[in-house]
Amino acid sequence: MTDLISAPDAATEKTAEASSPADASATAVLANDADTAAMPPVDGEQPLAWAPIEPAPKKKRLGLWIGLGLGVIALGAGAASMVLIAPGTTVAGVPVGWMTPGAAADAISNHLAGTTVTLTGAGDDVVLTGADLGASIDSRALADEAFASNPMWNVSAWGTALPGAITLDPAKADEALRDAVPTSFDDPVDAAVTFDAATGAYVVVPSETGTAINVAELTDAITETIADGGKSLEFSGDPSPAIASVSDEDATTVATSLNTMLGSIGFYIGDERTVPVDAATAAGWLTVVDTDGELGIVADQAAIQATVDTLPALVDRAPVNAANVVNSSGKVLRAETEGVNGRTIGDTSNIAEDFAAQLENGDGIYDITVTETPFASVNLVRTADVNLSTQTASFYENGQLVNSWKISSGAAGHATQTGNFTIRAHVRIQDMKGADYITKDVPWVTYFNGDQAFHGTYWHSNFGHVMSHGCVNMPISAAKWVYDWAPDGVEVSVHY
Repeated sequence: MTDLISAPDAATEKTAEASSPADASATAVLANDADTAAMPPVDGEQPLAWAPIEPAPKKKRLGLWIGLGLGVIALGAGAASMVLIAPGTTVAGVPVGWMTPGAAADAISNHLAGTTVTLTGAGDDVVLTGADLGASIDSRALADEAFASNPMWNVSAWGTALPGAITLDPAKADEALRDAVPTSFDDPVDAAVTFDAATGAYVVVPSETGTAINVAELTDAITETIADGGKSLEFSGDPSPAIASVSDEDATTVATSLNTMLGSIGFYIGDERTVPVDAATAAGWLTVVDTDGELGIVADQAAIQATVDTLPALVDRAPVNAANVVNSSGKVLRAETEGVNGRTIGDTSNIAEDFAAQLENGDGIYDITVTETPFASVNLVRTADVNLSTQTASFYENGQLVNSWKISSGAAGHATQTGNFTIRAHVRIQDMKGADYITKDVPWVTYFNGDQAFHGTYWHSNFGHVMSHGCVNMPISAAKWVYDWAPDGVEVSVHY
């Protein structure tokens, strides 16, 4: 039995040896044989069979699998933290935590569009949505901002509230509110500006206050409700005062500007208002319009063109030469005529269009472009000749006779002196006195030699004969002509 007892030990030993990597195949064969073969009998005893070899238990690597699972979860959370907005974040009161920016933008827009407003106090309550009122918010930009400043991985940014500006579309909100509560609306009347022909000036037509539902206050109420996390609110549908968009002050400013422009409006050459435009004509060009509550000026180009068509006749002119009275030496005694350059207006095809644009901007001064022709200067040598033999006074310009009259020179004892003299003084009217005479109110006196002068004579008409106390008596009209025509310095020759 000793051998039988040791046999299994030997087999076990052998199996153990076969369990080494080097004997793996042998062990497999032995194990298979043991399943079917029996040991030969020993000393008449029952044969013994090998018991099946228990397979070595496999090692369970649970730690590895658990580690892999937590790793996947950790990797997923880390990835999510890179694309999601931090928990607890709100935009304009709308929760957007745990959302991507795109989902957050949709959530903000949908929340706003679905917010309900119950209009109270105007008969039956009416419910409108944010969508009905044209409520809007820049949801995409705000969602992107929320993600940029509050990503999920930034634990310190969790629970942040970001503001957002909500607006209502003015036209859509007004239409929805009018349809809902028409009795609350009575449109205000804007102040206006019109031209008063009687005074020739622009005047203000005052504004009138109306009624409406205050859209600005409604916007504030919606903003406040959503900011508090709400999605419905009540708002009064009763009328509130509606102030005109154009106030009396606004209209007064425009009227003042127009009236100022009327004082200077016209077509200019330099500083000269060559072609003024009267107030009534200018008012016919201009219309004050109210565009969305703002007053402006519209100019009628066709009406302006009617005046532009007259400009050539009003602007164009030939040059006027300068004329200077000089003595025989060429010394200027008087500028008889001021020189004026000629001028011709340039292209007028764009004037009406350009002036209309200026007027609409409040500028009533239009600068005309002209081509100028310079004037020339002419010298006029003027002289007077008194012929005592013929009792005639003659007046010459550049050697050409201009005028001649019969005169009365000094009688015996008061002879008019002969010689060459120059006119020295002009006296409009005066009394003349001598040793044996006094003559009152002698007109148009032009002195040329001491107290001898050309002058008008009202006490006789015997011209052509000596009659005076030495002066040259002339008809009054002739004396005035000499007074005006001959300035100081004109040369006078008295001779027989």
